[in-house]
This record gives sequence, structure tokens and C-alpha cells, in this order.
Amino acid sequence: MNILDFVYARAKADPQRVAFPEASNEKMMRAAHEAGSQGYIVPVLVGDPAALKELCAQRGLDGDVFTYVDIQDAAYRDSIIARYVALPGALLSAKSLGRRMPNPLYFAMAMEAVGDVACTFAGIETTTEEVILAGQTLIGLADNISTISSLGIFNIPGFAGSEGTLLAFGDSAVCTNPDAEQLASIAIAACDTLQGLLGWEPRCALLSYSTCGSGNGPLVDKVLEALKIANERRPDLAIDGEFQLDAAINPAVAAKKVRRESRVAGRANIVIWPDLNVGNIGVKLVQQFARADAYGPMLQGFKKIVCDCSRGAPVSEIVGNIAISAVRAGHLEAAAKG
Repeated sequence: MNILDFVYARAKADPQRVAFPEASNEKMMRAAHEAGSQGYIVPVLVGDPAALKELCAQRGLDGDVFTYVDIQDAAYRDSIIARYVALPGALLSAKSLGRRMPNPLYFAMAMEAVGDVACTFAGIETTTEEVILAGQTLIGLADNISTISSLGIFNIPGFAGSEGTLLAFGDSAVCTNPDAEQLASIAIAACDTLQGLLGWEPRCALLSYSTCGSGNGPLVDKVLEALKIANERRPDLAIDGEFQLDAAINPAVAAKKVRRESRVAGRANIVIWPDLNVGNIGVKLVQQFARADAYGPMLQGFKKIVCDCSRGAPVSEIVGNIAISAVRAGHLEAAAKG
């Protein structure tokens, strides 16, 4: 399955307004322009409209593809601030937000918080830490979520899983050593992310070196406690464990090792690493030895979609991540409307 073809089609069917606070950066501007030209999104450049239009002309880009937001427009800025502080659970006062509004990242996030754009896309000139902090401050965490994390998707040649060659995984980028509550949050967020992006029925396996009590100790106990928390918070989701990787994704192994009913064992389409050591090593192993393509990582756990792209990513990869973000944002909007 070509994930991006599927994502591009979904994005084009329901283009979302995406804010770009790093609008003057050439790589980001070109990616936003391509995504807008293809009809995947409505790109909103945040900054100085005159300077941005001049940069478009210098770079041979059609400036009419973009919508421009003037960060110096006092009337619009004050409108955003007033609407933000009226939101239930707003963390910042009008004065505190006003001090942050000269920063394009916070301006864009505030626009997203009040619904003027569907998501914010950054990361070329801003660190992951800065993007996450701004998101936590202005967007906030989703219900039943206690930590920000990430999700990626493998396309593994020769793999015959429950979704063909595709397998989702998390967290491989953000949460270093999650405790049980954080691990439960990562699993819940991963299910919601995957369902929103690809429309799959999530079947999420919490991984361990143990399967159903074959091992014991604090590392296994953490996974079991995470399972209990996740199932209590979201009984509607198929989250199970503790499973070794083969028991999670291979039906024949699961039949031998999992001697109880499970909607997940042998059929998992999401695997959750117990910590970042395992996650990073696992991703590198699959990429190096199986020559897998990995899509992501996608930040998750916010009330709305917040995006952080790799500073080294080429324009083509950024365009794909923009479309992925827009599809996720569209799904959230549709879900909110019922």
C-alpha cells in the first residue's frame, strides 16, 4: 500500500488551513507552496505579508497560492487573544499571551487554538522542544493523555502482517523512559492517530521481553500497569499485552504463546515500545536490515494537531508530512462535529 497516495487523496478531498510560522524559510515555503498548489491544503503564511510576497517572487513561486496573516495586525492579534482567553481551560492570561504573540510560532498556535487554522506546521528553524512547549501551552493535552509522544509507520518489504506490509510503532522520538501512565497515554494516542490517518481499526500491542507472564520483574510490571490504565481509560480500544514482538504480529507464534482470548495477539497493527532505547534501536534495525520505509514521526497527544518536521528533511518529505498533518486535523474536526 502506498500510504502517501492514500493520504494525498484524503487531503485533497478536504483541504485544511495550515499555518506556517517559519514562512520565510525557503525549504518550508517551497513545501507549503507545493502542498497548496496540489490542493492538499490551504497554506497560511504567518509573518510580514509584503516581505513574504517578495520572497515568493524571488523564488519563482506563485504568491497567490498562499493566504497571508500579518503578525503586526493589532486588530487581528487582539481578536485572537480575546477569543483565546475565553476558551475553557486557557492556560495563559491576555497579558501573558500578548507577550508571546511577536513570536510567529505562538501566533500560529494561538490561531489554531481559536480555530482560525486546523494545524500548525514547524520544525525547520524551531527545535522539537520549542514546538512541544508551545503546543502544550496553547493547544493543551487531549483527554486521557498525560504525555506528548510520537507515532511512525513502517512499510516493510516482505512483511505479511494484518495490514499487509504496514506496521505502526511508537514512541521512537519523544518520551525517553515512560512510566506506566505515560505508556498508557502513548498507546491511547497511537490508536487515535492511526484511526484518524488511515481509518484502520487499531489493534495495539504493548511490547515487552515477556509474553503473558513468561518473564517477570519491574520492566514487565510497568507494561502490565500501563495495560490496566489504558483499558480503564479507553475500554473501546483494542489494547493488549504484555507481548513479545513475534507474539504481537505473528498469528502462529501468538497461538502458542498467548493462551487466552485477545483481539490483538498475532494481529497487532500498532506496537508500543517500552522506552526510547528499544524504540530507537527497533526502528534502526527494521530500516537497516529490512530496508523499510518509515513515515513520521508524528507528534500526538495534543487536543489539536501540532507538527514538528525534521530540519534535514527534503521538500518532498515535508510535503508528505504536511498532507499527513492536514488529514489528521480534518479527522479531528469531523469527530468534533459528531
